Amino acid sequence: MSEEAELVARAQQDPAAFAPLYQQYVRPIYGYCYQRLGTRESAEDATSQVFIKALAALPRYKDRSFRSWLFTIAHHVVADVHRKRPHLPLADDWDVADGGPTPEEHALSAESERSIRALLHHLTPDQREVVELRLAGLNSLEIAAVLKRRPGAIRGTQFRAYHRLRELLSQNKEAGDGI
Repeated sequence: MSEEAELVARAQQDPAAFAPLYQQYVRPIYGYCYQRLGTRESAEDATSQVFIKALAALPRYKDRSFRSWLFTIAHHVVADVHRKRPHLPLADDWDVADGGPTPEEHALSAESERSIRALLHHLTPDQREVVELRLAGLNSLEIAAVLKRRPGAIRGTQFRAYHRLRELLSQNKEAGDGI
């Protein structure tokens, strides 16, 4: 039994034993929620909801990737927040990357967060979800579990999303202005 599986088993017996799992996953879950929701307050609220729901559902948790299970909950919480939000137009004044580094390098760079957020809005909703989960640190198999899709479909969607991001960065560089 893995260390994580032992932590989960202990937490299923004693909710106070959930603390190490919370500490391990709070930052990645918060990062994912922030990436999807865009504000610190919304991300904090969503992160709280994720862990409240996870703790409540923990007795029913079955053997599968705990990380995927937790990100599935996060995915649903974020979707609920988006459903409840009024649709607002996108801001026209967001900063846009200069096109130098690849999308993967931008995602790793904290300074370009706003640029990536702006570029992600040019992707399809499926592509944006896959990239945001990838930025949160999930691999293709975990993303497939969260989105309930085949890993091959996830890899294809990710490939198309990165291709589109490269096109946008190239257009931006050629135009010398924002997207």
